[in-house]
Amino acid sequence: MKYAFTLVIFSLLTLVTPALAATLYIDPSSYTLHRGDAVTVAVRLDVDEASGECINAVNGVIIYDENILPVDISLGSSIFPVWIEVPVIDKANRRITFAGGIPNGYCGRVEGDPRLTNTLLELVFRAPGLMVGGGEPASAAVVSFSSETTAYLNDGLGTKAELKTLTTRFSLLPTIGNEIQDAWGDQVEADTISPEAFSLSLERDEFAFENNYYIVFNTTDKQTGLSGYEVIEEAPEAANLFGFGAATAPWEKTRSPYVLKDQTLRSTVRVRALDKAGNEYIATLPPRETGYSVPVWWLAAAAATTTVLVLVIAVLFSFRIRKIRLKKPALTVEPVITNQEV
Repeated sequence: MKYAFTLVIFSLLTLVTPALAATLYIDPSSYTLHRGDAVTVAVRLDVDEASGECINAVNGVIIYDENILPVDISLGSSIFPVWIEVPVIDKANRRITFAGGIPNGYCGRVEGDPRLTNTLLELVFRAPGLMVGGGEPASAAVVSFSSETTAYLNDGLGTKAELKTLTTRFSLLPTIGNEIQDAWGDQVEADTISPEAFSLSLERDEFAFENNYYIVFNTTDKQTGLSGYEVIEEAPEAANLFGFGAATAPWEKTRSPYVLKDQTLRSTVRVRALDKAGNEYIATLPPRETGYSVPVWWLAAAAATTTVLVLVIAVLFSFRIRKIRLKKPALTVEPVITNQEV
């Protein structure tokens, strides 16, 4: 009886499931591609909801075989609003790196939302086309997470989470299909919606950027995702010389935060967000410094114009008075008869 009781206790203890680690994986985990076909896969994060695990940051390194080609990245469906390192494809080293996070952490699927709300980013891979010579084409390609990949708990201490990563395998058929499959290309072509509206926030901090003014901005694009931001600073003396909407306007690629070149705050600052399809939204920050000095050439031109106008008005007024006098008839003076004369 004693041994039976001990066996029952041991059995119960062995049935206790240990806390699961956070899991990074690529969905779908396997896919078959004809030569030249493209597929969009999602990088997803699972957490142990039962234990209350929350992840607030992931530093990811994805490696891939030379038999598969990454062609694009989309953040349109990402749960990460903050990107310390925007995802980048390093083709030379066959790596995709990213570092992002979410305030208060990701603690599991949002209740009541039927969608998969655990997407960090989407990757578009393409199977290489047929090549002449070089032997038989590879029949498979593997995409996996490097050991450098880390996740951090939302505990305020930056504690590394126990992380499990899964590998994805692509099967590569040796022939071209009846029709090239490229759902991502079709999605980009059909996207006519601009990125979401956003505003520019003017900031200044004695501990950042040498106490210079800078702007902060952020937006999303729920269709194909953002391709980047561009900025232009239009000084008052340059107004209407090129127009920010002109093809020749000097837009520069940028990211948030952006340190203003014009620290006098006399310029109009515009930032445009572009999505993968080329749609754009432009946010504007008007000049903040109202007491700026007007350029000397502008003052001289204004003074000359005013002088000319005054002279013209004076001459016209003089001619008008003279014309009125010439047209006015002469007055006839009649003698006044008094009573004495009568």
